[in-house]
Amino acid sequence: MNPFSTTYKNDTPDNILVSEILDGNKKALNGLILRHQPFIYNIAWKMTGDPMQAQDLTQEALLKIVSSLSSFKANSSFRTWAYRIVRNHFLNDQKKPSNQFASNFEELGNMLDSSESIDLTPEEQEHKKEEIREVRLQCLSGMLLCLTKEQRLIYIIGDIFGADHNIGSEIMEISKDNYRKKLSNARKDLHNFMLNKCGLVNKSNPCRCHKKVTVALENGMIDAKNLLFNQKEFSTFKKTLEPDANYLVDEAEQLYAELHRDHSFKTQFDKKNFLEIILESPNWRDRLNLN
Repeated sequence: MNPFSTTYKNDTPDNILVSEILDGNKKALNGLILRHQPFIYNIAWKMTGDPMQAQDLTQEALLKIVSSLSSFKANSSFRTWAYRIVRNHFLNDQKKPSNQFASNFEELGNMLDSSESIDLTPEEQEHKKEEIREVRLQCLSGMLLCLTKEQRLIYIIGDIFGADHNIGSEIMEISKDNYRKKLSNARKDLHNFMLNKCGLVNKSNPCRCHKKVTVALENGMIDAKNLLFNQKEFSTFKKTLEPDANYLVDEAEQLYAELHRDHSFKTQFDKKNFLEIILESPNWRDRLNLN
C-alpha cells in the first residue's frame, strides 16, 4: 500500500478513519498511524541517512498530523493534506544529518578519489558481500545528502516512491511543470555525479564498492557487527512498493534510480509504537476525545 501510487487503495479510506478518530475511536487512530508511519519514517531516513534522527522526525511529523486532524476538511485527499505537513516539517527542520560525510558532490567525489582502493578476490568478495552492500548503500545515501533538501524530497517522492507529477506537485504545492523541472534537475545532478564517479553506472569509472570496503571497515565508516542499512528484517523500496517505471526517461536514469530503489526500507517497528505511549497521557486523550 503505497500512498504515493496512483492506484492507492486501502481497506478503510483515510477520510473515514479521520472521522472515526474525531469521534474518539482509538483503534481508528492506530490504523491511520500504522498505515502511514512506515512511509513517513522511510522518507525521513532517506532525508537524513540516520535511523535515530529519522525516528525523531517521524514522531514530530506524526504528532503534527494527529494534533491537526480537526482542521482536515476533506477538500483534498488525506494523503495530500498529511504529506504537506510532513513536507513542511522535514524542509524546515534545522538539524543537520548526523551521517553526512560530504556536503556537496564535489566534496564527495574528492573523498572517494582520495580513499584507498583495495582489490578483493572473488572469494573475499563473497565472504564480505554484506559489508560490500553496506558500503554501496551508504554511498548512495551520501549522494542523496548532497542534494538540497527540496531536491532530496522531490527525488524520494518522485523516483524512489514512484509518485507521478500529479501527486508530487500536490504535495509540494507547486505546478506540475515546476515539479517535473525540479525532479529533472535532481536526476541530472545525481546522474552526472554517478556517471563520472560510480562504477555501478559507468564501468569505466575506477570506484568499486568492493574496493572501498577494506578502508571503510578499518576507518570505522561501517561496523560489520552493526550494519546500518543491511539488516535481515529490512526489505527494499523495490520489493515493498509496486513496480512502476513510467517515471524513468532513459536507460541511464533507470539504472541509477533502480540502485536507489534497492535501498533499505524499514517495514517493522516496535510493537508498541511511540504514539501509543504518548496517547496514554490523560492530556492527549482529552484533546482527541479518545474512548
